[in-house]
Amino acid sequence: MKDILIAPSVLAADFANLQRDIEMINSSEADWFHIDIMDGVFVPNISFGMPVLEAIAKHAKKTIDVHLMIVDPDRYIKTFATLGANVLTVHYEACAHLHRTLQAIKAEGMKAGVALNPHTPIALLENVIQDIDLVCIMSVNPGFGGQSFIENTYKKVSQLKELIVKNNANTIIEIDGGVTSKNAKQLVEVGADVLVAGNFVFKSENPIETISAMKKLLK
Repeated sequence: MKDILIAPSVLAADFANLQRDIEMINSSEADWFHIDIMDGVFVPNISFGMPVLEAIAKHAKKTIDVHLMIVDPDRYIKTFATLGANVLTVHYEACAHLHRTLQAIKAEGMKAGVALNPHTPIALLENVIQDIDLVCIMSVNPGFGGQSFIENTYKKVSQLKELIVKNNANTIIEIDGGVTSKNAKQLVEVGADVLVAGNFVFKSENPIETISAMKKLLK
């Protein structure tokens, strides 16, 4: 089986002990840091701002995967590159000119990602799939951690995988929301490459062991 990447969602970390949790991810078998930026407009919540991301980036020793849940993301592309983002994902629903946004992200040396809300159909990516490095399928409604996984996600992942293969694209598939050891294997079987895990990792008794067990499960 292909090597599946695990990206713990820092939104679920203990903010009072953020450095401790960053060091935990560094020393675990996790592959990426997944960092959600919310503006309280595109989603009904506010999360990290620029200074927190900058502080995380100073300590992080792995790929920094930034997920923008904000309106008008184009304004901040350069800023996120400067702050240390390696992958920058914007929402399809927040971009008036998606192709232009993707080009701008790549011009700053980052991988370009597109996130789709649960109601947004895969077919809308048909004309840009070859320009996308990563598609993040939201398996919960964006804006809050700890929600239940939406079962229709499996079907969307299969459709996306089909679109990628048909267009001979190199796009990878990320799943964000409600990922646990119960659904991880099935998600990988239908085509997922990167699994974002928040509460499942950080609320467990031993996050390092939880990440390790998930890695073993997917081998």
